[in-house]
Amino acid sequence: MDQKELAGFLRTRREQLQPTDVGLQLGARRRTPGLRRHEVADLAGMSPDYYIRLEQARGPQPSPQMLTALSRALRLTTDERDHLYRLAGHHAPPNLGVDEHVSPGLLRLLDALTAIPAQIGSDLGITLAQNRLAVALVGDQVSAFTGIARSHIYRFFTDPTARAQYPAEDQEEQARILVADLRAAIALRPGDPEAAKIIRALQTTSDEFTTLWQRHDVAVRRSDRKRIVHPSVGIIELDCEVLGTPRQDQRLVILTPRPGSEAVSQLQLLSVIGTQDLAPTARHHRHGQADS
Repeated sequence: MDQKELAGFLRTRREQLQPTDVGLQLGARRRTPGLRRHEVADLAGMSPDYYIRLEQARGPQPSPQMLTALSRALRLTTDERDHLYRLAGHHAPPNLGVDEHVSPGLLRLLDALTAIPAQIGSDLGITLAQNRLAVALVGDQVSAFTGIARSHIYRFFTDPTARAQYPAEDQEEQARILVADLRAAIALRPGDPEAAKIIRALQTTSDEFTTLWQRHDVAVRRSDRKRIVHPSVGIIELDCEVLGTPRQDQRLVILTPRPGSEAVSQLQLLSVIGTQDLAPTARHHRHGQADS
């Protein structure tokens, strides 16, 4: 680990960012360029003291998970992310599997979406970032799960709580959509061990998934209409639009109410309620951002 180079790299990347680049208000009385240290710490989900020590070249070696969070907070490119890992004494993440480095372009779009739920996820169903309203709608999908349960596709077929976020009469169609979309994703990931692990686990634990998988239906999810059950505001009906990266391995999912519909007032109420009525594990965006 090269503490001095790491400190300099973090500082210069921070100074190059403006609050508006990460969805923050510009505010007044900014004497120095870029973000403040505590703002970076908040975006990365770490203590300000820990981040300050890193910039002062006296902090402990960051874990790969912490470097992933810093990469998102500082909006690093893939090359910059890999450089950060090497300065911290870690190997850069491999190209196979789910790329945890969220596309900076998708993050900028996500930061601009404050009045509607939106989140970024992988093509394997792993949520990578949520905005505050998405967390309020479906709970923390980023940090509340570990291992294979990070995939909302896996949770839908194995966790009744995840399935109950959809009305009972919609669950069969939702299952079909998820499996057809996963089949399309797998075709773009030949030999990917992470994808194979999800398929094996689902075939072992869910007869419903196995039956749908054997149908070989394929359909990339681009848009649909979604009804989500919320414990405080009831069933919210939203249009779901999906914007993908060129590789289609990451998607920005945007949920919008139709003008004049009940969902407009439901989302307004939800923005006030926030996450107070959700499970204790629910936390905030960036929390780095409804199931996709």
